[in-house]
Amino acid sequence: MTRGRTRWRRRRSWWSGGILRRRGIGWCSIRRRTRGITWALQAAMARLEDEFRHLLARGMSPLAGEDLHASLLRRLSLTVPSFASSASDLDCPSFASHTGDGDESGGAGGRASVSDEEISPYLISPDTVGALRGIADVMLRAGYGPELCQVYGEMRRDTLMECLAVLGVDKMSLEEVQRVEWGVLDGKMKKWIQALKVVVRGLLAEERRICNQIFAADAEAEEDCFTEAAKGCILQLLNFGDAIAIGKRSSEKLFRILGMYEALDEVLPELEGLFSGDARDFIKEEAVGILMRLGDAVRGTVAEFANAIQGETSRRALPGGEIHPLTRYVMNYVRLLADYSRSLNQLLEDWDTELENGGDNVNMTPLGQCVLILITHLQAKIEEKSKLYEDEALQNIFLMNNLLYIVQKVKDSELKTLLGDNWIRQRRGQIRRYSTGYLRSSWTRVLACLRDDGLPQTMGSSSALKASLKERFKNFNLAFEELYKTQTTWKVVDPQLREELKISISEKVLPAYRSFVGRFRGQLEGGRNSARYIKYNPEDLENQVSDFFEGRRPNA
Repeated sequence: MTRGRTRWRRRRSWWSGGILRRRGIGWCSIRRRTRGITWALQAAMARLEDEFRHLLARGMSPLAGEDLHASLLRRLSLTVPSFASSASDLDCPSFASHTGDGDESGGAGGRASVSDEEISPYLISPDTVGALRGIADVMLRAGYGPELCQVYGEMRRDTLMECLAVLGVDKMSLEEVQRVEWGVLDGKMKKWIQALKVVVRGLLAEERRICNQIFAADAEAEEDCFTEAAKGCILQLLNFGDAIAIGKRSSEKLFRILGMYEALDEVLPELEGLFSGDARDFIKEEAVGILMRLGDAVRGTVAEFANAIQGETSRRALPGGEIHPLTRYVMNYVRLLADYSRSLNQLLEDWDTELENGGDNVNMTPLGQCVLILITHLQAKIEEKSKLYEDEALQNIFLMNNLLYIVQKVKDSELKTLLGDNWIRQRRGQIRRYSTGYLRSSWTRVLACLRDDGLPQTMGSSSALKASLKERFKNFNLAFEELYKTQTTWKVVDPQLREELKISISEKVLPAYRSFVGRFRGQLEGGRNSARYIKYNPEDLENQVSDFFEGRRPNA
């Protein structure tokens, strides 16, 4: 933090110094040159200076209305990101406090373009620029370039700073940026990303063109005036970017930081090209330093996110074995990482990717390796949370629900490209093993009631066989009804998986029940209370199985 304050002081020093001081002219007061110049010439130059100031002020009048923001954007031939929400599922109260509009990506949304017919190609009218050039030519020939540059620098700097405020980038100290709550900071980061492109490609590019026209007679004056006009808004943008880069890391900031990193990386060559000499060297050094620190913040935030997954400690078992909020949060978070694959493959190139996973990460991109680590951490945490359920069958339902959600998020996004088809096949095999585990733990006892093992031989005592059959049917009915009561409240979220499990149950239970009833119905029919034991026909059981895994409320 101390180094951050030092950098801000350095930028303030550059801001308050300036071209005019380099020429030996005070910033607060410009002394008139000299004794050899007549009072009449001084008076004439003073009047021209006032007129120059007046024209600069009047030339910006169209941007002073109520709809300044819309007017400004219409004047700039730009395509500006609209930042549509793309992460509405990024919400896991027990894992991270994510607020705001849900766009962690900071750039995965659509783009809103401005029609060429609506764009005015200037910030000062051409007539005004022509008048300003005429005054500048006279003052420059008379040796009044420094006075001219002071007026231009002050007026245009204030105008550009006003435009920056309209774009939503307020002047904030390092401490203010660090203290602001996340919901507010999120909005400011979003506006910064938009404003940076508007400022560099629109405002400053236009300002450079204006300077070129007004000060065509003196290239040095052009450079000086542009630098004095532009450096205020550039420093304000850089200071905010630096404050974010060195700020406290938390998982919800990652996509905004990535958006800032990509925006600065994208416009850096154009920003550097706007300046020359010492000003260009200074701006480049500052911007490159901030870009590196934003990259460090990205890597640190990803590591923080991985640690947060491993450290998640909620102990509440979800009713019915549904998808855990942690699974939803992590997978939607990870899915958004793929939108920044170009930047993240660069930034994560040296990230720690060692995993004991049998070599799954061989030949993966840096982002693919990172995603694999995060999902592996999530799977381990889900395995751990499955132990919160005492019922082994429900453990398997919970694991199926969560792993299938993970697989679907991978399969239906760019994550499939990162992890590959083999990864998906392996996880689908794991889901089948969970399904087998569920069937074994739930239905083994039920099916045991429908086997011949242990029944008295038919040639023996008929009464003993009937008693055994009554016990078998009674136990089957109790076991099936208990499963029905319990497992109709469980929830298998995916409709296809839900139907596949019901089919698997029917294929195991119905043939065994139909065979058992067919062979032994005659032993009980006609006897007293036989309907108490053979309560169901196969169609009844099939109808009841269709109610399983629907997440019904108990006693509903």
